[in-house]
Amino acid sequence: MSSPSASEWSQQLAVQSASPQEILHYYQQQIAVKEPVIQGFTEVFETPVQSQQSIYSIPLALKDNICLEGYRTTCGSKMLQNFFAPYQATVAQKLLAAGVPIVGKTNMDEFAMGSSTENSALKQTRNPWQTDCVPGGSSGGSAAVVAADEVPWSLGSDTGGSIRLPAAFCGLVGMKPTYGRVSRYGLVAYASSLDQIGPMTRTVADNALLLNLIAGPDPQDSTCLPEPAPDFSALLGQEIKGLRLGVPEEMLSQGIDPEVRQAFDAALKQYAALGAEIVPVRLPTVPYSLAAYYLIATSEASSNLARYDGVSYGHRAAKARNLTEMYVNSRSEGFGMEVKRRIMLGTFALSSGYYDAYYLKALKVRTLLIQEFQQAFEQADVLISPTSPCCAFPFGARSEDPLQMYLTDILTVSANLTGMPALSLPCGFNSQGLPIGLQLMGKALDEARLYQVAEAYEQACRWHVQRPEMAGQTA
Repeated sequence: MSSPSASEWSQQLAVQSASPQEILHYYQQQIAVKEPVIQGFTEVFETPVQSQQSIYSIPLALKDNICLEGYRTTCGSKMLQNFFAPYQATVAQKLLAAGVPIVGKTNMDEFAMGSSTENSALKQTRNPWQTDCVPGGSSGGSAAVVAADEVPWSLGSDTGGSIRLPAAFCGLVGMKPTYGRVSRYGLVAYASSLDQIGPMTRTVADNALLLNLIAGPDPQDSTCLPEPAPDFSALLGQEIKGLRLGVPEEMLSQGIDPEVRQAFDAALKQYAALGAEIVPVRLPTVPYSLAAYYLIATSEASSNLARYDGVSYGHRAAKARNLTEMYVNSRSEGFGMEVKRRIMLGTFALSSGYYDAYYLKALKVRTLLIQEFQQAFEQADVLISPTSPCCAFPFGARSEDPLQMYLTDILTVSANLTGMPALSLPCGFNSQGLPIGLQLMGKALDEARLYQVAEAYEQACRWHVQRPEMAGQTA
């Protein structure tokens, strides 16, 4: 039997048919049984972090690149294995003010660089649907613990698909909000112009509820939008008849797995049956988006990660004959292979003689993408595509081939480059019983519309009701 969703728990708390203590005890039991297998948490707190009780007192897990004052923030890296955050991230502050208990920090690809969570220096997180498969990344821990019913909701961060990809691989709803919708204060930076914190949940209603709790202006983050956040659940339950869903043909010619394509086509038919109008749109620059993304993201990362030198904080090498050697040894020992690869790629792209040829061209591609998406939204209200060309894959299947791994992001990076909101929701299963994700992309600040369109499909098909066998196990 499936446990209540976060929204259902909240309703029970409102009428006092469940208490915060009972709900917490239930999830602590789930964690005790499932965590030894799933390995989704980097740390489970003995006592949850909570400031008060409310109708939102429902246990939540925080990705381990979001600062929680006085607790470890490892970013899945040896570099920060013993770093205790000296301040509170704004999203953590908002959650605590709303009465949400934070029960632990979740595993991730090191510094959010990866698509499978295999790049974590701390542990190997497993996909609850099939434990020999990856949960997706970089927010793999945040996805796995929700899919396994260790918590009903979690926060992740998304730089090129790091919320949406694990949501797709684990059969969840994952939202990357509009850039600036949620404060990044207290989020350890990977690529500052692309990073965004967002919710990961089992249902669309839960996702909108959690975004309501964390969104809004923040003077601590100059890139945070000054407008107050609206009610993201305002359009839930409204019919979608007459809405135009745009299908970008460029997103369907990128080596999509036949079973993923089949599920996507079935989703389009379902939307048509619900009264939506399916319209083709063109995004000619999309085939260049992945290359542009990896140049921009790594360039920003090479700058952001320069601060980890073993002096101010972070891992410090024990042996060094001088300061330069200490810098080199600390970074060599502290960073994993993928992080080193991306730092080197970014440093190369920004170096004299290559800046114009690579980084500047990538910025031009980004500008073209923004223009093309704006034009597409004149013809369509929402754009729709698969979330990933494939489903979850076995451990080691792509880790030796960086290009194959990068290709899992090919359908998600455009939303980060344009800053527009995008979510993933379940749209079926492949022949191995692994979830398939459907991606919806919206105009800037149009998250409520995405939730409306997503929930209409969710309620018609009810894929979210199916849970991995492991989620049904109880203590």
